[in-house]
Amino acid sequence: MGRLMGRPAETLAWEQVAFATGEGDHDEASAGVRLAYREAGLREPEVIVRLASPAAGAIAAVWLLGTDEVRAAMEEIGFGRLRALDGIDPGSSVRYEVRTVPWESARAEASAEAGPAGWARLWEETGGRLWPRVDRLVTEIRGAIGDLGGDVLRQATLDAVLGQHDAPWLSAFDGLEGLKRAARHTGWWWPYERVAIVTDRPVELHLDDAGRLHSNFGSGAERPALSYADGFALHAWHGMPVPAGFGATMAALTPERIRAEENAELRRVMLEHFGLDRYLAESGARPRHFDETGVLWRIDLPGDEPVVMVEVVNSTPEPDGTRRTYFLRVPPWVTRAREGVAWTFGVREEDYRPERET
Repeated sequence: MGRLMGRPAETLAWEQVAFATGEGDHDEASAGVRLAYREAGLREPEVIVRLASPAAGAIAAVWLLGTDEVRAAMEEIGFGRLRALDGIDPGSSVRYEVRTVPWESARAEASAEAGPAGWARLWEETGGRLWPRVDRLVTEIRGAIGDLGGDVLRQATLDAVLGQHDAPWLSAFDGLEGLKRAARHTGWWWPYERVAIVTDRPVELHLDDAGRLHSNFGSGAERPALSYADGFALHAWHGMPVPAGFGATMAALTPERIRAEENAELRRVMLEHFGLDRYLAESGARPRHFDETGVLWRIDLPGDEPVVMVEVVNSTPEPDGTRRTYFLRVPPWVTRAREGVAWTFGVREEDYRPERET
């Protein structure tokens, strides 16, 4: 149980590392990388290449290890600036030795010391609290890098040590001092025999209350949800990737603009933001069915399943005597108001006979 003592505070500290922004201490980062090599029984890297983003790191990794044909193809799509790296021989990847082996050893030690139940409890109190949010962020970054250059760049991200985004695991384990020291000051980094490619943390990160990437639309100017000093950036709306400038679109929505959007996912976001009740009022929609339980509305959208809702009035009045109106989203196959209300209660239409509605 001693391993669990003091972990909440340490986990909080690693949470701050995972979502930290701004340039870290380059000297500390380099010292951490060199220590991680030594702890793995390797010679320190001869060269540490410093870059601004994980995208730049992945591109550099592909360039350094690529053939002349690969480099020529990269130049064609705008990555020719990496000619500055010509002449550097990185050697083979040592990620397995630097990150995988020490991680497996630390996990085995923690599990043996705490036992299966104790290890599960330790993980729940440490990395398990951070993992879902950090893993989601890593997945989004990896996907955006892949969008720049396809599978070649996406595969290159798998050779990276995740630096600050290894925080969930680092919070749970003792030791691993080199990896921890580097993680406190770096983004992703790529370890090779003679070269380490080290990238900076983001300059900006915005999350919503659920911990999802969400661009900052305040002060009249849209800011990316995640951005790096070299311009690599992710725009998102409550976790869903969106184009740059999407926030300005949301500020001037109309029913016509919503219907004209070809991307079904973006259209659903627009509709949610605009408000279903407002859309019904301003789009000239007509009810499809009504009875004593409510009014059934249907919004047909091109290239997507229809939005079907039941408009119901709360039977319990507010303190001022008014009654609230709600719109209940129901499946597209619903054709009658009572059928829709019954579905929200998990019963068949013929079985829905409430003695008193709440």
